Amino acid sequence: MGSEPKQKKTLANSPNSELSTPNLIHITVLLHEAVDLLAPRSGGVYVDGTLGGGGHAAELLKRSAPDGVVIGLDQDLQALARAREVLAPYGNRAVLLQRNFRDLPAVLAELGYDAVDGIMLDLGVSWFHLRTPERGFSFMLDGPLDMRMDQSMPQTAADLVNTLPVAELVRIFREYGEEDKAVAIARAIERARTRGPITGTVQFAGIVASVFPPYPPRRIHPATKTFQALRIAVNDEIGALREGLQHMIRALRPGGRIAVISFHSLEDRIIKQAFVAGATACICPPKLPQCGCGKVAELRVLTKRPVIAGPDEVDRNPASRSAKLRGAEKL
Repeated sequence: MGSEPKQKKTLANSPNSELSTPNLIHITVLLHEAVDLLAPRSGGVYVDGTLGGGGHAAELLKRSAPDGVVIGLDQDLQALARAREVLAPYGNRAVLLQRNFRDLPAVLAELGYDAVDGIMLDLGVSWFHLRTPERGFSFMLDGPLDMRMDQSMPQTAADLVNTLPVAELVRIFREYGEEDKAVAIARAIERARTRGPITGTVQFAGIVASVFPPYPPRRIHPATKTFQALRIAVNDEIGALREGLQHMIRALRPGGRIAVISFHSLEDRIIKQAFVAGATACICPPKLPQCGCGKVAELRVLTKRPVIAGPDEVDRNPASRSAKLRGAEKL
């Protein structure tokens, strides 16, 4: 997600390849597929809840010309500054705010909108974050162990690593990173922090890597899953997604659409479950003679299976390999 859209950056087939692709530029993942799902029109009001570099927002503004509006939200002030440059040609049709998408009801109330015509989410960490050592997202560039999307938040990744009980670290690594060696990694962290605080990205990556045997070069760095899990925990990304999806479904006007791109199986399950639940009517036990719950379907699922990047896009942008796009329409 424009001239400098956001890219979801993943590892290529090398143990040291988090940042190894030369001449990296921002590339928007599933750009046309996502915007096609939203079917933007002139006069519509759309929300890009993960603005990033502004790629999806720019396409929405183009397709909703001459008077469609895009409300762009991002927690990161630096991302907002870059997006403002990209979206400057669209003037006041682009309304950009530093907010988390879970705050959508308050945002719409502030702006005077009762409902919107479409909502876009492109989840995950951006190329810019991985390329900026002082933000602490990359295990390949040495910097402070930070990982906050919103740098005004009080708690960094280092705070969690140095203070959480071993059992809680295990839960985070297992649940958010699907890391098989969660227990061993948490114990290695416990041992390391008795010698002094864990403060740096390369330092932390080395602690994680020490748990793994010295196998031949791996497809991904051994710290990949742990860094992902820690980032999700620092930013409460799963909590924000669960809460945000409910707000977004309610905020759509009839016929409005939502499109969400995820890069992690846990996120994809949450999105799928939210859409299926919204598309389900009566949930009474089958033996009841008549419905007593009164539940009616409020969504129509537009993607029976997630949309994935084609071979050409994967060749251009390896980051798109793990992207999954799901969409739904408000009834």
